Amino acid sequence: MKKVMRKMINWQRIWDDDGITGWYSPVKIIAYVISFFYRLIINFRNWLYDHKILKEVTLPCPVISVGNITVGGTGKTPCVIMLAQMLQENGFKPAILSRGYGGKSIHPVNIVSDGHKILLDSETAGDEPFLIAQVLKGVPVITGAKRIVTGETVINQFGANVLICDDAMQHRKIFRDINLVLLDSQSLRVNNHILPRGRLREPITELKRASAFVLTRTDESQQTNNTIEKLVQNENIPIFMSIHKPKDMVKGDYSAQWPISILAGKKVCAFCGIAKPDSFKKTLLDAGAQVLSFDIFSDHHRYNKNELEKIKTRFIDCRADFLISTQKDGTRLQELPEYLTMIYMLRIELEIIPSGESFKKFILGRLAAAQKNKLFKRMPA
Repeated sequence: MKKVMRKMINWQRIWDDDGITGWYSPVKIIAYVISFFYRLIINFRNWLYDHKILKEVTLPCPVISVGNITVGGTGKTPCVIMLAQMLQENGFKPAILSRGYGGKSIHPVNIVSDGHKILLDSETAGDEPFLIAQVLKGVPVITGAKRIVTGETVINQFGANVLICDDAMQHRKIFRDINLVLLDSQSLRVNNHILPRGRLREPITELKRASAFVLTRTDESQQTNNTIEKLVQNENIPIFMSIHKPKDMVKGDYSAQWPISILAGKKVCAFCGIAKPDSFKKTLLDAGAQVLSFDIFSDHHRYNKNELEKIKTRFIDCRADFLISTQKDGTRLQELPEYLTMIYMLRIELEIIPSGESFKKFILGRLAAAQKNKLFKRMPA
């Protein structure tokens, strides 16, 4: 039934419509009405926080939020990984806090990784926290709905001195010293409506809460937004440019590794269940691959044997050189290891351009100020 509904409702067309085309449908009108009331609720909640009626809780170590204001992938996971690695290189002990979207665990604290060993599978933890735990060594990864609880746990149990909150732009209960907001340059459309009429999780004016913007996929689009430009100028919010750079591709069981350049002139069958499948396909084409088939599934899709058998059969029938998916998709195949030996996973990393030095200087400067401020508050009067 859900699949039928998804086919019936073209959300992409609704979200991309700027209201000028004169195109109307019952779903679009209903979405507009729901969006209006949802906006009232979001505005009231933000007003309560802005006027200190709802209190933010401050933890004893600096907190960095990595979030966005739209639905769909903006590259938060690569940004979280890049940020944690940068902090490690500069002597910090970071830890990752995630809500664990898509994970089955209902416990208040779920230790996905203690920094040395992965303790939960992707189905329990959620594919993104599991992927972060796979990539980051020496960095605890914890999921749970209440980040204050998970934050206190990771500080007390693992001695973390910087917390990175994944997808926490709208989670205002916890005070953040740095509020990074990722903006996908491809998603900066004219339609600035709230869900479900548009892509926005909250009004675009709430971007004023950002400490800095990270504009992602700037190699694919150079779109801007008037509201964002005004915020950058009037609120003096710094903006950093970034790209999603293919790192390499590895066998699903990590038994082999190849540079992305090996795809030049090769026949490829590909599949994915991510928010931005077009970006994945573009990366393959830019690498010179001949994409013979490209199967798209919904974001966070859990594959079954029948689906994978069809993909496998097509790959064999096409006599392709490689069967490729994304590293995020690979986390959802852990329970089907026989297919992991067949596929290659494309690994992506986020790179600040033209140089990451200004971004590093910004982050380290803000952390130094936050640490000094927290130390001052703890000093006896």
